[in-house]
Amino acid sequence: MKEEVKYRQDIVHFGKLLHERGYVAATDGNLSVRLDCQSILITPTCISKGMMRPQDLVVVDMQGHKLAGRRSVSSEIAMHLLIYKMRTEVNAVVHAHPPVATGYAAAGISLNPALVCEAVIGLGGVPLAEYATPGTPELAEALGPLIPQHEAILMANHGVVTYGEDLLHAYMKMELVEHFARIALVTKLLGQQQLLTTQKLEELAIARRKYQFAGASVTSICKRRNHARRSQAKRNFSPYRTESS
Repeated sequence: MKEEVKYRQDIVHFGKLLHERGYVAATDGNLSVRLDCQSILITPTCISKGMMRPQDLVVVDMQGHKLAGRRSVSSEIAMHLLIYKMRTEVNAVVHAHPPVATGYAAAGISLNPALVCEAVIGLGGVPLAEYATPGTPELAEALGPLIPQHEAILMANHGVVTYGEDLLHAYMKMELVEHFARIALVTKLLGQQQLLTTQKLEELAIARRKYQFAGASVTSICKRRNHARRSQAKRNFSPYRTESS
């Protein structure tokens, strides 16, 4: 399946970027892509995101059961599945621990987008979810109320999760969260924050909706054009797939 091969290569590529930029360390973080309505491709547990190979990734169903791959499924699979189930337009999820943004999460502080116009347009807002142990139902309870209205969430004492229409957009949101967190930290160190007015925020909110609508329109066109090809591709055998052990 050509598309799955590309998705595997993309996950490896963006995993390396996360590692190179210091957004993950050791075996931290995880990335996933929706293959179809019944399965996702995700990074396995206990692997450096800077040292992955395409064949290291695993395929799971929407209940988290492994369908293909030699390695074990990520312990944070439930978080990815929750986002995919709640946001049907989302096709990729990135979870990492960028230092400054995670510092805000560890301090129990959400990121106020009213500081920078680009953050308002690109992120809308970055709320803080209450702490819950990774891989537990409590994490889903903490994230659930925030997922529908946001594309980036700080997780208290944990890290950041971002998601979007594809892996590139999900990754770029992670970059934007960390970049904005650095700016917010500088304003804290300078001892002064000049927030945007309510009127300016309303104008930016309108611009954000227009931007999202334009992106959704392009995505819809691409999906319609590729629908027949994807349907055929799902019936093909993937050169990376192996029987579950």
